[in-house]
Amino acid sequence: MWREEITDEQWQRLQPLLPSRLGLGRPYLEHRPIVSGILWVLRTGAPWRDVPERFGKWITIASRFRRWNAKGIWQQIWAALQRQADLKGQLDWSMHFVDGTVIRAHQCAAGARGGQADEALGRSRGGFSTKIHLRAEGQGKPMAFVLSGGERHESKDLQPLLETGAVIRAGRGRPRIRPDRLVGDKGYSYTTVRKYLQARGIRITIPRRKDQGDDLCFDAMVYKQRNKVERLVNRLKGFRRIATRYDKRAANDQGWLTLAALLLWL
Repeated sequence: MWREEITDEQWQRLQPLLPSRLGLGRPYLEHRPIVSGILWVLRTGAPWRDVPERFGKWITIASRFRRWNAKGIWQQIWAALQRQADLKGQLDWSMHFVDGTVIRAHQCAAGARGGQADEALGRSRGGFSTKIHLRAEGQGKPMAFVLSGGERHESKDLQPLLETGAVIRAGRGRPRIRPDRLVGDKGYSYTTVRKYLQARGIRITIPRRKDQGDDLCFDAMVYKQRNKVERLVNRLKGFRRIATRYDKRAANDQGWLTLAALLLWL
């Protein structure tokens, strides 16, 4: 067992969620070495051609990642893991945390056809970059994310962030997407944000800026728990393929983030 590979316990949970090896065409090669090779790239940030031969041919591993990403399989697995946790009462809806973090983009990420703005690339104080807008549930596990250019403000993407990541629940009820409370930093302290949350019945724990006056209803004890989303950011950046963006296409970068998120849920 190599450090980069998925553990036996994680594999037992992941294997039933993967596509069948048998289909209309040639059967898939064994899933585990291929998935392990993909995870090796996720953790090391290395180019596909550097994947060790013990995982198989690098072109097969790269193709499997891209095809499954295009079909939305990584997203489906992540949603299934969230649903399983919700059915067991392990998904905390009492409060969710939001934050944004800038990811430096490598020079090879430039040059996509259609323009960089369409691929969530921009220029911030940190240079050529992408911003990850992240929402975490009450225990600090990732619920949803949205990508934008590095210069974009967190508050601008709060609405799509809260409208992403619905969890299908048991029975015939509607999928749940809204937490009871939202916790964020001063970057989300805008009248439009507060009105949006209040209209949806979401309680607010966001400190006001100095120019907005005092907030007598602010709960400082709840706000201290916001470190959970900051720790989540650090865990995600522990994957080198996420700490630096190498992909030209935002869809591939989203695939890496989804893969890291479902790995944390495992």
